[in-house]
Amino acid sequence: MTKTPPQRLLTLAQLSNSVGDGAYYTTSALYFTQAVGLAPARVGLGLTIGWAVGSLAGLPLGRLADRRGPRGTAVLLALATGLAVASFTLVRGFLPFVLAACAYAAAQSGLAAARQALLAGLVPAGERTGLLARLQSTLNAGLAVGAALGGLALHAGTRTAYLAVFVVDAVSFLVCALLLAGLPRVAPVPVRPRGGLGVLRDRPYTVVALLNTVLLLRLPLLSLVLPLWITERTGAPAWLVSALFVLNTAAVTLFQVRAARGVTGLDSATRALRHSGWVMCAACALFALSAGASAWVAAGVLVTGAVLQVAAEMGQSAGSWQLSFDLAPADRVGEYQGLFGTGVTVARTLGPLCLTALLLRWGTPGWLLLGGLILAASYAMGPAARWAAAGREGEAGVRGDGRPVRISRPSQAS
Repeated sequence: MTKTPPQRLLTLAQLSNSVGDGAYYTTSALYFTQAVGLAPARVGLGLTIGWAVGSLAGLPLGRLADRRGPRGTAVLLALATGLAVASFTLVRGFLPFVLAACAYAAAQSGLAAARQALLAGLVPAGERTGLLARLQSTLNAGLAVGAALGGLALHAGTRTAYLAVFVVDAVSFLVCALLLAGLPRVAPVPVRPRGGLGVLRDRPYTVVALLNTVLLLRLPLLSLVLPLWITERTGAPAWLVSALFVLNTAAVTLFQVRAARGVTGLDSATRALRHSGWVMCAACALFALSAGASAWVAAGVLVTGAVLQVAAEMGQSAGSWQLSFDLAPADRVGEYQGLFGTGVTVARTLGPLCLTALLLRWGTPGWLLLGGLILAASYAMGPAARWAAAGREGEAGVRGDGRPVRISRPSQAS
C-alpha cells in the first residue's frame, strides 16, 4: 500500500483545522455576547489577554518541539487546542472565559511552531516556501468553507447551533492530530545550550522577527479597520465589506502558490519583501483617497486598493516564510519559529488598537504614515537578513544521529 506523502498529510491537516476555525471565527463573538452573556468589551479584553499569553507561549513550546520531537509535540498541541475549544462550551462567566482563551491561544501558538518544525524536518529546504504557499491557499479555502458553515449557525441564531460550531471546531483539531500522527517521525535534535534567553540572544534574527511584525500590521485591516473605514468615512455601500473579504480569500487561494514560485533564497525573499512594501504603500494611499468620494467612486478605489493589498500580502508572506526558515539554525527550528510566529499574535493583539486610532482618527495622514512604515520595514529586512545570514555562516550543530551538520548561509538563488 502506497504511503501518503508528507506534503499531502500536512495539507489535509491544514484543511481540517481551517474549516473548523472558519466556523469559529464567524460565530464566536456573537456566542460569547448573546449566548454566554458577556459584555463586548469583556470579550475583547479576554481575547487580548489570551493572545498575549499565546504570544509568550509560542517560544517555549517551539523549544519543546525541538527537544522532544516536532511530530509528537504537534499532535499533543492539536489535541490541546481541540480541548480548549470544547471548554468554551462550558464557559458561563468572565474568568472561565479568560482561562479558556489563554489555553486556546497558547495551544494554537505552540501548534504553529511545532508544525513549522515538523515541516522543516520532512521537506527539503528548497521546497518549503512552495509548500507553505499551498498550505496558505488551503487555509483560505478551508476558512471560506468554515465561514459558510458558521453562516448557517448565525442564520439559526440558537444556542444549540452555536454549540454545534464549537463541536465542529474541536473535532477538526482531533482530525488534524490524527493526520499529523500519520507523518514520519522527525527525531529530536540535541539543542546546544545558549543561556536562559534562548533565541532572544540571537539579535539579528530577533530584529528580522520584529520587522516582520511591523509588516504584519496589515492583518487587522481586512477584518476590522476597513469595515469601520468604509461605513464611517466613505460613501461606499456596507456590503462592500463582505465583497472585499471574499476577494482577498479567493485571491490567496488561487494565486498564493504562483506568487511564491520565484522566492527560493535570501536575495529573492528580500526582493519580494521590498516589492510588497511598495505595493502595500500604494494600497494605503488608495484607501486614503476613498474618503469623501461618491459611493461608486469610493467603491472602485477601495476594490483597487484591496487588489493591491492582497498582492502585497502574498509577496510578504512568501518572503517572510523563506527568511524564517533560512535564517534559523537547523537544530532549533521550532524555537526560532516560535519567536517568528509571535509576530502574528502581536499584530492581532496590538494592531486593532493602534490602527483604529491611527487611521480612523487621523484619516489620510494616518494611511500614509502606515504605508511609509511598512515600506521602511520592508527595505530594512534586506540588511537585517544579511546580518542574520552572516551569523549563521560557519555555525555547526549535531544531528540526532550524532553526525555533525554545518549550518551554511542561505541560498541566494533567485
